[in-house]
Amino acid sequence: MIELRNYQNESINRIRKSYQNGYKRPLLVLPTGAGKTVVFSFVTMSAVAKNNKVLILVHRDSLFKQTSKTLSSFQVRHGLIGSGYSMNYGNGVQVAKVGTMVNRLNKYTPDLIIVDEAHHCTASQYRKIIEYYPAAKVLGVTATPIRTDGVGLIEMFDDLIVGCTINELIELDYLVSPRIFEPPIGVDLSGVHSVGGDYNKSELEQVMNKPTITGDAVSHYKKLCGGVPAVVFCVSVKHSEDTAEMFRAAGYRAESVSGKMPQADIDRILNGLGSGLIDVVTSCDIISEGTDIPRIGAIIMLRPTQSEALYLQQAGRGLRPCEGKSECIILDHVGNTRRHGHPCEDRPWTLEGKKKKRKGQNEQENDINIKVCESCFYVFKPAPVCPCCGWVVPAKERTIEAVDGELVEVEYRKREKKKETGRARTLAELQKIEAERGYKKGWAWNMFNARSKK
Repeated sequence: MIELRNYQNESINRIRKSYQNGYKRPLLVLPTGAGKTVVFSFVTMSAVAKNNKVLILVHRDSLFKQTSKTLSSFQVRHGLIGSGYSMNYGNGVQVAKVGTMVNRLNKYTPDLIIVDEAHHCTASQYRKIIEYYPAAKVLGVTATPIRTDGVGLIEMFDDLIVGCTINELIELDYLVSPRIFEPPIGVDLSGVHSVGGDYNKSELEQVMNKPTITGDAVSHYKKLCGGVPAVVFCVSVKHSEDTAEMFRAAGYRAESVSGKMPQADIDRILNGLGSGLIDVVTSCDIISEGTDIPRIGAIIMLRPTQSEALYLQQAGRGLRPCEGKSECIILDHVGNTRRHGHPCEDRPWTLEGKKKKRKGQNEQENDINIKVCESCFYVFKPAPVCPCCGWVVPAKERTIEAVDGELVEVEYRKREKKKETGRARTLAELQKIEAERGYKKGWAWNMFNARSKK
């Protein structure tokens, strides 16, 4: 049996309270690595104890297997509904792939539907399944409750439950801190159009799949974190394959994965990254969700995206802790950090969605405000002086002269802040920090209790 963390218990209690208050479709938001599968597996166990039937919807093979494994850890008997699996609809719990379940709706009638990666649930197959069972309660779980087109999730959910933050998980040592490096000037995407809320892939590939860009990615990997298990996010299958070839040419054990490959080959390559047999895996649309490989210590972004959700999912792949790993290096060659902000920022999630940009609005005309040091090219959140070299920020902005091809570090969380937390030994000292920093009530107790268990 898995022992729940304090914030997971709190999330479960808030889900119960939501249903008690009359809501039928709450959406739980927890960061990547917070244990969403553990939370909804516990909810499933509790529902089964009350003789309720539970249907859990997933859309990736990795999530399918991960959910089944976690349910087994809670000793919850369950069936699997997916291509290649023999159906046993007698079980009170079913884990189903969305594409399979949509064609077997009359085989099973759940009391509760749990939707993993619930930001996808506005898609037609999810809608069809949920609407087929109007009497069933729904629980959505996601790390990113946003869609690429900016449309909100309020049409599918009626209550938003926001759990712990990435910063809280880092301070509790459940995640590691990221260190981000990016170029002073981003890739020129002025000729790339948008389709469906993100960049046109064919046009984007022409811009990104160039030896100069890929070679720069290889050289910076070698310079900043060579040999660290890394995932490279690419635009297309060809871009991914070409990038893997350049890493191999530089002497690294590199492989490419994509959704077009047999699942057995994907599993072999990802297992190789997890075991140390492979140094670098380049990816096209396959590792952004559901991939749990704690050894990943570097994320390399070669795919610009307008999707904040995709960016956060990709950045989150490297934040899980493991033995000997103290941080994750993110090499952002495409300006996604400038586009969407630091992945550790506390985001004001809402079911209402986001406003669309004005026609002709530049993608940099947003709330992201990152300064680049004119002395050392260190990138940091607005401050009077550069936290790296002490350069004093002038009263008026001056034009920054960029160094071609050189990534510079993004500074977000002051290390002194974490050290201060580490020096706090008593509950009273932690409660003082909680009050001074404006953390939500319960942070100090969660931190104190987590330490006492170690």
